[in-house]
Amino acid sequence: MPYALFCNDAQISKAYPDESDVWKLAQRSGLVVDVSADDDRHGPRRVLDNDYKIKPCQAAQGEDPAGNKAEAERQSRMELQLNS
Repeated sequence: MPYALFCNDAQISKAYPDESDVWKLAQRSGLVVDVSADDDRHGPRRVLDNDYKIKPCQAAQGEDPAGNKAEAERQSRMELQLNS
């Protein structure tokens, strides 16, 4: 089942094959923050800012989650090259 980024129950990203793919997208978009550790965990933990959530979703008709992942990876590589 694909996953996407949601805000207030509205899907705001394309569908991606895995939850980890959406975490990467959220991280690059500045939506992931570190919060201090609690009693059960050592070190900071990652959470999504504000009302953002990553949830399973249905891909839109004709949408290819694997293609979305490949496109996001290409864009990320291009950004790295431009920043070098």
